[in-house]
Amino acid sequence: MSARETLKEGFFQECEDLLETMSDGLSEMERGENDAEVVNAVFRAVHSIKGGAGAFGLNVLVNFAHSFENLLDDLRRGAVRPESSVIQLLFRASDRLFDVVEAERSGRDPLGRAQDAEEYDALLAQLATACAASPAADSEQSDPEADFVPTTLAFGPDLGLSDVEAALHTHIIRFAPHKSLYASGNDPVALFSALSDLGGLSVSADISAVPPLGALDWEESHIVWTLSLATELPVPDIMDVFEFVSSDAAISFEDLPAAVAEDMPTAPLETEEPPPAQVLQVSEARTSDPGKSNPSGSSNARQSIRVDLERVDRLINLVGELVISEAMLTQSITQDGLVQNTDIETALARLKQLSTELQERIMAIRAQSVKALFQRMSRIVREAAHATDREVRLITEGESTEVDKTVIEKLADPLTHILRNAVDHGIESAEARQAAGKPAHGTVRLLAAHRSGQVIIEIEDDGAGIDSDRVLAKAIERGLVSADAELSEQEIFHLLFEAGFSTAEQVSSLSGRGVGMDVVRSEIQALGGRVNIASVRGAGTTLTISLPLTLAVVEGMLVEVAGETLVIPSTALRETMRAEGAMVHRLGAGEPVLAIRGALIPIIDLGESLGFRQMPASVSGLPLLLVESAAGRLVALTADKIIHQREVVIKGLAENYGHVRGIAAATILGNGRIALIIDIDQVAGNGLGGQDEAASLTAHGVG
Repeated sequence: MSARETLKEGFFQECEDLLETMSDGLSEMERGENDAEVVNAVFRAVHSIKGGAGAFGLNVLVNFAHSFENLLDDLRRGAVRPESSVIQLLFRASDRLFDVVEAERSGRDPLGRAQDAEEYDALLAQLATACAASPAADSEQSDPEADFVPTTLAFGPDLGLSDVEAALHTHIIRFAPHKSLYASGNDPVALFSALSDLGGLSVSADISAVPPLGALDWEESHIVWTLSLATELPVPDIMDVFEFVSSDAAISFEDLPAAVAEDMPTAPLETEEPPPAQVLQVSEARTSDPGKSNPSGSSNARQSIRVDLERVDRLINLVGELVISEAMLTQSITQDGLVQNTDIETALARLKQLSTELQERIMAIRAQSVKALFQRMSRIVREAAHATDREVRLITEGESTEVDKTVIEKLADPLTHILRNAVDHGIESAEARQAAGKPAHGTVRLLAAHRSGQVIIEIEDDGAGIDSDRVLAKAIERGLVSADAELSEQEIFHLLFEAGFSTAEQVSSLSGRGVGMDVVRSEIQALGGRVNIASVRGAGTTLTISLPLTLAVVEGMLVEVAGETLVIPSTALRETMRAEGAMVHRLGAGEPVLAIRGALIPIIDLGESLGFRQMPASVSGLPLLLVESAAGRLVALTADKIIHQREVVIKGLAENYGHVRGIAAATILGNGRIALIIDIDQVAGNGLGGQDEAASLTAHGVG
């Protein structure tokens, strides 16, 4: 990757943080928090994106960000009031800005499709109309790169100094950054933007020291800036802007008396090479060491380094192999009777402790907060509300909850389906809500939390709830269940996850084609998770998604069946017991059932289900494991022996064997043998069908 490509990728990574800041600010503005600092934060984020885009010639992005910041500038100057229509326009502009950034990052033409170009032009016109009271801002749109092609930039509400009142004092500031300023992640444009909040500011860049492109060392700092600031504030207040970069730049005020200039806290222009910065731009991994200082003088800055995600994945695989090797060593020492040796026992316990801690630390590197994902969902709700002509508010909670990065990436599509359904099927029209005594606007709540070693995602709406009678009637009509089927309310709700099921009477842009909820269930199950529905008619619906903290490790109960070792995931395990003769019954010539606490629960032999053996003539005396499927169905699984419960490292089978019904993945045991991890939802379903799939694993040496 060339130096320019590296810088460009760094710009797009910075855009992620800037877009997040912008989204946070707009959400605060929507809640009525329209103080100057909130608006300024949004303005600075858009302005910084515009500045970086101009440096790389991304004209479409520059043009749109320029129009966007014009309206924001009018807002912060008070020329435009933060009315609801203006806030909604800002949200649409932020969505479009996100699209343009993503298109530019992927190398696509942001206006490649006719629909994109039409929407882009229409939104530009709306932004121009909204800030029509500010002719100065509109006049600039004819040349969107005007701020970046010349060496003179203009900041501040008046975009110049010609009309500055005589009472203001104009300071001429010389700002010569060292390369350590850039290495520590600081941006002169951000400093200039902060200075513009103090008064009228103009900036000119002296690029005479920049060498020809062929001789350019992009790590060096060559540009010196001259700032002209008209403000009533004293010099110490101005210097507060440079507080954290004073040691990384030469800063001088040309209009200061010599005695004052000597006291300025700035590094001299001609000094020894400053030490290399300790803070690097962050990408996937973030670590910090609060015990070390940073060169900018900030006491709370975090040290971080950009790490390629593929390297992290390889490291996770190696740690998984280490855990397996530790288990194999433990088993070998135990079998040889060496565990009684105090020194060996102590060393082994220490090795296990270290390998466990190392595994947890490595997994934490991949963990990211769900905040960015939730911000994307805000857009989904806005678009769905607009498409259905309903007013819907999204409330998010637990945005700081950390989840494995892979889980976050694969959660986007399921959450999109669920939220669209919540708006389209759940939230009623304003008239219907008011008739039911509800507010005209609907509310959707999106929550994330850690509970019992799992990640819980809840999507709750205050809509009409699920009409279970209508769902059952539709299922019977489509032949999904028989007309005489007796289903619990929970089982009826889970019919919504059947392929092709829909209660919509008409096909719309959001629903009615029977595609969506079955995809949700399959994608959640592919992540090792479960999804459940709870609903109260007239009050609303809640979908709860339970996910593992990581896709690399699962806790499970090891059992032995027909000489093979299998793993039952602990998330589905409810209890274990040993069947007594009086507890097991046969209903006619059918399969045995377990009578427990007034209920009859089907008994499924794992060996028979997976093709390892025939159903035992009697299950009396065998261990039973009571498990619950995602649909809430309880079944009792029989095994020959329960070994113990432990965490195992997941190894996928799909790449070598394809999808095997009843099997979720595999793991390597301490004795070096492979154990299959059971897919509870398929085993507890309506039967596995072809047992040859599972039997073929044995033929290939798996199990």
